[in-house]
Amino acid sequence: MEIDPETGGLEIVRYVAVDDVGRAINPMIVHGQTHGAVVQGLGQALFEHCVYDDATGQLLSGALMDYAVPRADDLPRIETWLDDVPTSTNALGVKGAGEAGAVAAPCAAISAVHDALGPLGIEHLDMPTTPERIWSAITTSEIRS
Repeated sequence: MEIDPETGGLEIVRYVAVDDVGRAINPMIVHGQTHGAVVQGLGQALFEHCVYDDATGQLLSGALMDYAVPRADDLPRIETWLDDVPTSTNALGVKGAGEAGAVAAPCAAISAVHDALGPLGIEHLDMPTTPERIWSAITTSEIRS
């Protein structure tokens, strides 16, 4: 993860995912599931923000026009590796696929943002870590220094 301190913009430089899927009957489909899940997780961590009305609880950001979702130009080439070790719990040796990308990606992304901002004394940012939130944290940290 690289962060531009002037704008708060970030670039995901590299993303590698390794998934234990048991026996991959069709590896191409499993790689696709993993890619999709990683993008979903990165979107949650870096782009998507659900906003609710305080008085009514009504979702205010319920359409794709109301919040950002990741686009191809927001993402790096996602490298996926499959750990093809059949499970003994079923005759095919298969396990679930794709879930690990959606679970691991937000943690990896937020950890990378915190690693990048750590030298500035920034220890916490709420998701999504949008450029505006990152920039605000950087400028606030500079004021405290």
